[in-house]
Amino acid sequence: MTRALIVIDVQEEYFPGGLMPLWQPEAVEARIVAGLARVRQAGDRVLLIRHVAIESGGPFAIGGAGVAIRSAILAAAGDAAIVPKSVPDAFQDTDLASHLDGVDTLLLCGMMTQNCVVFTALSHAAAGYDVRVIGDWCTAPTEQVHRIALRALASKVAVIDSDSL
Repeated sequence: MTRALIVIDVQEEYFPGGLMPLWQPEAVEARIVAGLARVRQAGDRVLLIRHVAIESGGPFAIGGAGVAIRSAILAAAGDAAIVPKSVPDAFQDTDLASHLDGVDTLLLCGMMTQNCVVFTALSHAAAGYDVRVIGDWCTAPTEQVHRIALRALASKVAVIDSDSL
């Protein structure tokens, strides 16, 4: 089994001081950072997804502070490729699939559970993979939205805890 961990949109915009702060983003970031060492040691591929707005100004604007991937994620991910996207689905209009040669299992995590994580997990382009969402490595605007999104997603793909990696 060849796996790829896809870390979706762990960017400054979602943290305190950003335009769209989420529920417990620092705790989720810390779990992802701690887990990246395990994932890389296991030989799994790591890919970082970065949301970039098409419009100027507002969330994720090019040149804005919020568009930056968090430095701890960048450091922990080593030489991972960064795939820019402008819509919730990380496959849509990106070169993500070109980074997945030989991969059969996608491990998804990041921000926001109910939006970019869900759309990427349910993407038509993900249909040929064993998709697993690492629930404790994701977050949303509120705990309730996060939990509802994971429960709904679990009817379509595997939702796992990081302890089962």
